[in-house]
Amino acid sequence: MADIFSKEKRSEIISRIRPKNTKIENLVFSALRSNKIYFQKHYKKAAGSPDVALPKRKRAIFIASDFWHGHQFSRHRDRLPKFWRIKIQSNINRDRRNRAELRRQGWLVLRVWERQLQGKNVMTLEKIISFLRQ
Repeated sequence: MADIFSKEKRSEIISRIRPKNTKIENLVFSALRSNKIYFQKHYKKAAGSPDVALPKRKRAIFIASDFWHGHQFSRHRDRLPKFWRIKIQSNINRDRRNRAELRRQGWLVLRVWERQLQGKNVMTLEKIISFLRQ
């Protein structure tokens, strides 16, 4: 399947996607603040810059976009243009390396998918809060 946009147009579209402080991340940040959980956002000193980190307790949370981080990627892989397959597969591999590195350093890591948080899913937010308070 070929991309419907030219390379220039695709580049313009992609350049508008921001990797930090997305709506989903801000939902989690707000929930943590309202529960008086103090955390580091996009903690650069840890592998992969976790979206939420408690460095002293060695807890990290990655809030992953379904598309960019390959949620059910194998199911949809054949419908994507080659460029996207390569990009998403490299994101998946990088995520695995980062989680493995953090675990080697003694961190506990939680990944939360975008779809788990849509509609302000209370159960997922409670899971995140309990993970950080353990």
